Amino acid sequence: MSDQRPNIDFLFRITNDVLWNTFRKNEIGDVMLPFVVLRRLDCILEPQKEAVRAAYEQFKEKVAPDRLGPILMKAAGPNNKLKFYNHSAYDLRKLAEDPGNVEMNFRNYVNGFSANVQDILENYQLDKVVVRLVKNGLLYQLVDAISRVNLHLSAVSNHDMGYVFEELIRIANEQSNETAGEHFTPREVIKLLASIIFSTEKAELRDPNHIRTIYDLACGTGGMLTQSKLFIEQELEGKAEIRIFGQEINEQSYAIAKSDLLITGEDPNNIRHGNSFTEDRFPGAKFNYMLANPPYGVSWKRDELYLKHEALNPQGRFSAGLPRSSDGQFLFIQHLMSKMEDPAQGGSRIGIVTNGSPLFTGDAGSGESEIRRWIIQNDWLEAVVALPSEIFFNTGIFTYLWILSNKKPADRRGKVQLIDAREQFVGMKKSLNNKRKKISEEQIKAVTALYTAFEEGPLVKIFPNEFFGYYQVTVEQPEHDAKGRVVLDKKTGRPKPDKKKRDYENIPLSENIQAYLEREVKPHVPEAFLDLSQTRIGYEINFTKYFYQYQQPESSQNLKAQILELERNIDGLLHEILAD
Repeated sequence: MSDQRPNIDFLFRITNDVLWNTFRKNEIGDVMLPFVVLRRLDCILEPQKEAVRAAYEQFKEKVAPDRLGPILMKAAGPNNKLKFYNHSAYDLRKLAEDPGNVEMNFRNYVNGFSANVQDILENYQLDKVVVRLVKNGLLYQLVDAISRVNLHLSAVSNHDMGYVFEELIRIANEQSNETAGEHFTPREVIKLLASIIFSTEKAELRDPNHIRTIYDLACGTGGMLTQSKLFIEQELEGKAEIRIFGQEINEQSYAIAKSDLLITGEDPNNIRHGNSFTEDRFPGAKFNYMLANPPYGVSWKRDELYLKHEALNPQGRFSAGLPRSSDGQFLFIQHLMSKMEDPAQGGSRIGIVTNGSPLFTGDAGSGESEIRRWIIQNDWLEAVVALPSEIFFNTGIFTYLWILSNKKPADRRGKVQLIDAREQFVGMKKSLNNKRKKISEEQIKAVTALYTAFEEGPLVKIFPNEFFGYYQVTVEQPEHDAKGRVVLDKKTGRPKPDKKKRDYENIPLSENIQAYLEREVKPHVPEAFLDLSQTRIGYEINFTKYFYQYQQPESSQNLKAQILELERNIDGLLHEILAD
């Protein structure tokens, strides 16, 4: 998984020579992406082009359309290596040879592709792009320019094509309100997540007799999926058959992800379009591994009726609870957990990127707290890793990796591991939007080693599941009459609580509630008493608190000495200035 990037000068050259002054910067991607895909497909299909044409001419009048497709697919890719074809007489190079008929011939060319490619081009909204190109007299120029770009596999590997897509998205969006980071995750973050998730799976992944599945519910341009598979093949020397699956709501990102699978010989039907919350395109499916970086703080208000209805179903994805409608991160987590394979069938491991909100947002009894309680009490939370700030393209905040599993090894059962990797970064020579830091190869290995060692240290804390739970108890103080006497409730004979003085205490589950009251509350509020009828259980993960290290403040003598030294330096500087 080299970080060396391919040459993308052709993108700038075509933009400057053909598209400039007609399309805005943030529109360049809408134009270039489908044409780069078309050129890549042409280069891949080139060796079998004549065979497909021959098969088409031979069978087009003899078999039904639904039977013609498989025949052409076989001609395009012997042994089913390719999942697409084009039976048109044209490719981009031949289109460039006939400038006078380029629009008509281009449509013939596009219509010659297999249905899966046409679905991709439709989601790129290619028709709208072509209309604008024709209107401005640029279709031939673009076809001619892109047909000269060498995107053969021998020149640009599948791995490098992923970088080409990423660079093109970044170029297209750097002048718009939308940021490239909404489409893909930095490679080193994917590699760290994959390194942790697969660190326990080496034996299975190296067994050629195994089939393993990877799923991403918000796959963007597909980087999490393709890079995870690449990690298994290159870093772990995996021999198992890896099948990848993803769903994406954004049309263009979906088209890119599907293009990527199509081009690399994967099954493009495993990338599906739609809203994972309301249109689960893999109903009933279970997966061995799930890795995802869904958007943070996304509202699910428009889907509220649907999700509340499903939450009422004890067998539904969201029966553990619903978070506040302004942040759907726990919906993504619950959706992934609904697709965990039964432990008897090998179980599942999940890695998901979140911001800090799912760790602590929500009081006892809230949807968020109840979801944390459900996850932790079922012993599914294996670890949380705090990442550095400023490592993503579209946000500078601290982020976290949640590692979840229903196949914990014996030594991890009943425990949660917290890893502080906030200082595991190197500065970047040139920032990319909000991304100013990256995690180096050595740091990826170091953080993975902390995880696999499962030992406490300065950067690692290990707590029993119950540590994160607490009783939220209501602390009352009695009401007093005008003479200062305690007012008693006429029905119960007990002190009547003064609602204005009501307070709450969070008491660890490991504590005796009454003993806590006597030790921590009554020394300060002697008349305090508890209303245990309102007690609720909550769960939170206060990551910063657990890793806080007290810093001894400077002594007054040291501070005074520093001030005197500073004054002397200022006096000396003034003296030199006046002397000049």
